[in-house]
Amino acid sequence: MPDQDSLFETDDAPPRAAPSASAADAPLAERLRPTSLDDVIGQQHLLGPGQPLRSAADAGRLHSMILWGPPGTGKTTLARILAGRMDAELVVLSAVLAGVKDIRDAVEQAQLQRRRGRRTIVFVDEVHRFNKAQQDAFLPHVESGLFTFIGATTENPSFEVNSALLSRATVHVLHPLADDEMAQLVERARVATQAPPFTPQALQQLVAWADGDARRLLNTVERLAVEGGEVIDEAALTRTLGEMLRRYDKGGDQFYDAISALHKSVRGSDPDAALYWLVRMLDGGADPRYVCRRMIRMATEDIGLADPRALRITLDAAEVYERLGSPEGELAIAEAILYLAVAPKSNAAYVAYGAARSHVKQDITRPVPMRLRNAPTKLMKQLGAGSGYRYAHDEAGGFAAGERYLPDGMADVTFYEPTPRGLEGRIGEKLAELRRANAAARDGGDPTTLAPPAPSE
Repeated sequence: MPDQDSLFETDDAPPRAAPSASAADAPLAERLRPTSLDDVIGQQHLLGPGQPLRSAADAGRLHSMILWGPPGTGKTTLARILAGRMDAELVVLSAVLAGVKDIRDAVEQAQLQRRRGRRTIVFVDEVHRFNKAQQDAFLPHVESGLFTFIGATTENPSFEVNSALLSRATVHVLHPLADDEMAQLVERARVATQAPPFTPQALQQLVAWADGDARRLLNTVERLAVEGGEVIDEAALTRTLGEMLRRYDKGGDQFYDAISALHKSVRGSDPDAALYWLVRMLDGGADPRYVCRRMIRMATEDIGLADPRALRITLDAAEVYERLGSPEGELAIAEAILYLAVAPKSNAAYVAYGAARSHVKQDITRPVPMRLRNAPTKLMKQLGAGSGYRYAHDEAGGFAAGERYLPDGMADVTFYEPTPRGLEGRIGEKLAELRRANAAARDGGDPTTLAPPAPSE
């Protein structure tokens, strides 16, 4: 790895995949950084036999890529190892600190190495922090093959990396380390630091706390190593960690993944899963007001008229939270989530609204029939506005059988199809009866069976 004060490896020495393990002042995560693909724990979907990065490294044909994954999953480590395998000059840029001048310097370094017959890898950490112009600066050189580009990001490249650069690089997704992989890493760290062994309960708690982040895990083991004692138990872990804080990205993919899981749990009528994801979000720092807004959406999109009370309950929960705040108001949100999860489900209103919007967007602009127009002035009455309108309350059963309310010349259309679930089952029966009465009247007959009274709670 280059010195932190330098952007480049030295010209006369091959790139090092990791600093020397004898650098006692380096953090444990740096001292234990793998120097070969075989030493890497995790990411076997990329590094296992026949997998993309392993095959590319074995063939010596490295491609430009974006390494996308959460913190502590090995993005920087892989870039260093791949540079070592390719015997390439490694140019390291941090998008947090670098600018266009640094990119220009990297290009000049790559041109120098090409004249020497050596390939170059440009590694950009936190590439999503570069703006569009800075990202575009790489394009012609990636296209010409001057250097191989490797970008590392914790953010979704679809949104944070411009499409031109994205089209020239393969996105490889790195996963958080699994529990058994984290346990292997703990043992490797424990041996390196000569730390006492962990009790099974403490190991399980530490792995859960690290949440798939190898760097976080190693830094914690290094702190625990100085505790001494014959064993590291839960008490020692609590003294070192304090309050257990879970990783939660309030503005990124984890946030949207969690709200997606909450919404799908409600839609799937699983109150326990819905409550779990709600607590995960609140525990991670999500704004309860945002959760309330999403609950209102769930009530209208996934429950609708199958249980109209759901919308009122979510609105009440939002009002309660505004009055009480956290944590007292969060109980009202939890109650609303549970109600939404167990309520009968229907997206018929959601589908009907979408179908109506689509129809109107594609159809011509049709005039309102004269009988349906309002006539607030004498002139409008003289022009025929409102003429021939049948006042439903004056008709038998409060229903003007055979009357038509769509524009003249427009074919009959059905947007709303009630489900048989909850109150919508009764709504469906009501609509079926109304449609039969309409059909009879329009056929010239005298409908003998009118609709039942409107459904009520």
